Amino acid sequence: MTTPPSDTARAKSRFRAWVLVMTCVALTVLAMTVFSDDEPTPPPARSATASTPPAGQPARHPAPKHLPRSKPVRLLIPKISVDAPFTELAIGRTGQLDPPPADNTNLVGWFAKGPTPGEAGTSVVAGHVDTATSPAVFADLADLKKGEVFRIKRADRRTATFVVDSVESFAKDDFPDQRVYADTPQAQIRLITCAGDYDRAAKDYTDNLVVFAHLK
Repeated sequence: MTTPPSDTARAKSRFRAWVLVMTCVALTVLAMTVFSDDEPTPPPARSATASTPPAGQPARHPAPKHLPRSKPVRLLIPKISVDAPFTELAIGRTGQLDPPPADNTNLVGWFAKGPTPGEAGTSVVAGHVDTATSPAVFADLADLKKGEVFRIKRADRRTATFVVDSVESFAKDDFPDQRVYADTPQAQIRLITCAGDYDRAAKDYTDNLVVFAHLK
């Protein structure tokens, strides 16, 4: 995977800063970032299962399961009644990442320069926990538990099913960039929103909630 927005620590740090701000109610200020304008090259296709080795040779481990690159269309999380369309998140003319429309509470964004959900690597999906007037799409994200599943419908008409590995909160001033955004040979996903207390002075939440999940 190409970790958001690149394999360099500086780029990942800047991407983290964007996620922390974008997913909150305070959407007017976004972190500056330096993503490449080039669309990343999809990884080469890999078989989901290993072939039978010739006699006398050791057995190979199965290749990690993943799907080809395809844009996400809809996020379905029955446990928390989420049925939401996707919008691409990219860099605007100002050099900042454009957030989803602030007036749409039922919308999730995905980092379009990274792996698509189901593709090998770590896909990143962000949504608002609330707005100035009402709860938003990820208001109940913390209710997900290990082992529960959610699905993403894709443009290629396939459905990627994910299994929750853990649901964790992190202080924004001690966010584990490497753990959240690290490259993986498997198809993984992170659902991210705000959590913790709302700091009225800073107009921001103190924590981030991250759902870690893998392709079933």
